[in-house]
Amino acid sequence: MAAFNLTTFDPSTFILMGIPGLEAAHLWISIPFSTFYIISLFGNFMLLFLVGKEQTLHKPMYLLLCMLALTDIGMSTSVMPKALCILWFNLNGITMGGCLTQMFFIHTVSVMQSAVLLTMAFDRYVAICNPLRYTTILTNVRIAKLGLVGLTRAVLFILPMPLLVSRLPFCDNRIIPHTYCEHMAVAKMSCGDFTVNRTYGLVVAFVVIGFDLTLIALSYSLIIRAVLRISSKKAHQKALNTCTAHICVMLMSYTACLFTYLTQRFGQGIASHVHVTFANFYLLVPPMLNPIIYGVKTKELRDKVGKYTCR
Repeated sequence: MAAFNLTTFDPSTFILMGIPGLEAAHLWISIPFSTFYIISLFGNFMLLFLVGKEQTLHKPMYLLLCMLALTDIGMSTSVMPKALCILWFNLNGITMGGCLTQMFFIHTVSVMQSAVLLTMAFDRYVAICNPLRYTTILTNVRIAKLGLVGLTRAVLFILPMPLLVSRLPFCDNRIIPHTYCEHMAVAKMSCGDFTVNRTYGLVVAFVVIGFDLTLIALSYSLIIRAVLRISSKKAHQKALNTCTAHICVMLMSYTACLFTYLTQRFGQGIASHVHVTFANFYLLVPPMLNPIIYGVKTKELRDKVGKYTCR
C-alpha cells in the first residue's frame, strides 16, 4: 500500500488502485485488456467505415448498428486509456474534475446504449410485424431523431450524478478500489452521508433499465406471436434469424450491466478483485463481440467485409 501513500498527492486528487489485491499481476492483466480494446476499436471502426462507404448500407438497421458501434467505442475508450496507464505505469492519480468527467461519460454512454438496443428491438418489431410500412415508419431521419432523444435522455439522467458527488465531503481516504470512477465506488469514499447518491443511482437504474427492458420484452413477445402465425417454415426461420444477432447482443449487454451494477451495490460478499475485473470486462467484451456477432449474422455486412479484405 506504500504506492498509494496520499501524503505525496494533491488533496484534490483521487487514487485509482486498479484491481485490488492483484497489483502484482497488473502487467499480465493488461494483456487481455489491451487486446480486447484493440479488437473492439478495430471491429467498430470497420463497421463505421463500411456503412459510411457503402450507399447500399444507408438504411435504418445499419444506422442503428453505427450508433451501437459509437456507444461501444465510447464505453471502452472512456475507461481503457486510464486503466492501461494504471496497469502499465502505475499512474494512479486522477483529479476530481477528471474523475467526475469520466463518471459522466461512462454512465451517459451506458444509458445511451440501452436506448439504442431498445430502438433496435422496435426496428425488428416493425420489420416483422408490419413489413409493408417499414420504410415509411422507420426512415433514416426518424432513426437520427430517436438517437438524439436517447442521447438527451442519457445526459438528463446522468448529469446529476457527478454534480451530487461533487458536493460530498472527502476526508483522508481518497483511494478508490477500482480502475475507473464508477459512481458508487467514488461516493462510498466520502466521509459524509451519500444516501442521496445511492437512492438516485437506484432510481436511474430501475427507471432506465426497467423501462427499456419492459419495452424490449413487449416487442419480442409481439414478434414471437407474429412469427408463430406464419405457416411457412422457411419464412418462420427467416423471421427468427433476423432477430438472433440482436437477441445475443442484448442478452450479453444487459446481463453484464446488471451483474456489475448489482454487485457494486449489494455484493458485499464478492471479492473486490472479482467485481472490478467483471466491471472492466463489461466495458470491453460486449464492445469487442458486438461487431463480430453482427458481421457473422448479417449477410450484407459479410459481403462488404469480403469485398474490402479480398481485394
